[in-house]
Amino acid sequence: MSQHQTHESDRAAAYRGLILGAIIIGILLVTIVRLTNAHYAGAEGAKAASTSSQGSASGALDA
Repeated sequence: MSQHQTHESDRAAAYRGLILGAIIIGILLVTIVRLTNAHYAGAEGAKAASTSSQGSASGALDA
């Protein structure tokens, strides 16, 4: 039968991995949100420019 060998605790490495993983996921999330907002900001800007030239339609959108 195998004997249990005493190993050093990997708790510090586990916490380091947990914290670094959370930071990386947060950075990815913020990057995705910024890229998505930038993409749709351009689309909304073009849409707003075309509707503002129509006159009465832009008033209905603002209300």
